[in-house]
Amino acid sequence: MSLDPSTFHYLRPTDTQLADMNVLRNEFTRFADVLARRLPEGLDKDYIMRQLRIIAMWSNVAITRHDDGSPRVEGREPV
Repeated sequence: MSLDPSTFHYLRPTDTQLADMNVLRNEFTRFADVLARRLPEGLDKDYIMRQLRIIAMWSNVAITRHDDGSPRVEGREPV
């Protein structure tokens, strides 16, 4: 798999993508609050919270980029 040249460059999200990111950010925050209240303190909870943070960050990538790293532009599929 070859990566798009812009894979590691900053990609400004479109307004639609920003709206999607905000929805997910709010939902991840709500879920993190539930986990924080329900899970016992300890290494497992720390691990879960860190993984949730990673998933939240990768969600932003999924919203803005295709698998090859090319920008996800509305109405256009990767080349």
